[in-house]
Amino acid sequence: MPAHQFFFRRRVEFAETDLAGIVHFSYFYRYMESAEHAFYRSLGFSVHDFRPTPDAPLIGWPRVHASADFRLPLFFEEEIEIELLVEEIRSKTIRYYFRFWKNPDDPEKRVVAATGNFVVVCVAFGEGSGIASEPPEPGKRRMKAVAIPDEVREKIEVAPPGLIPDSVDNQS
Repeated sequence: MPAHQFFFRRRVEFAETDLAGIVHFSYFYRYMESAEHAFYRSLGFSVHDFRPTPDAPLIGWPRVHASADFRLPLFFEEEIEIELLVEEIRSKTIRYYFRFWKNPDDPEKRVVAATGNFVVVCVAFGEGSGIASEPPEPGKRRMKAVAIPDEVREKIEVAPPGLIPDSVDNQS
C-alpha cells in the first residue's frame, strides 16, 4: 500500500538551541529534511540516489520552496515527533506538509509546536541535458526537472482529505 504519512522522532540537542534556550528556527528546516530522508529510506529509496543504471539517470530532490510557521518553543532534551504528510504529487514535484508535535506520548498534552512545507522537484543530473549514467565531473553537474520515476510514484500517495488542515488556526 502506498504511503502518505510518516512519523519521525528525535530529541532536541543542546547545539540546536539559541541563547534563549529554545530551538533556533533554522533547525526546523533541518528536522523536516531529516524526516523526509527517513521517509524515503522507509520506502527503500534515497533522497539523493547516486547509483545510476543504464536505464535510469542519477536523480535528486532539491527544494524549490520551504516554509515554516512557529507556534510554541521546543527546548533542549525535549522529545518531538515530526509528522510528514504527502500533500500533493504532480508530474515532477512533491509537496510535503510537516507537523512538529510536542509531548507526542501524552494524548492530553500533545500539541503542534510548528508546521512546515517543502516542495521538492525530481531532477536528473548530467552534462547539459541533465541525464547521464555516470557522475559528472566536479563543477559540470547540471540538473533538469524530470518526471517522478514510476517506482517512487507507486510507493507514495496524497494524504486523504482532512489530514492536512487548511490553516494554522485549525491545528491542535
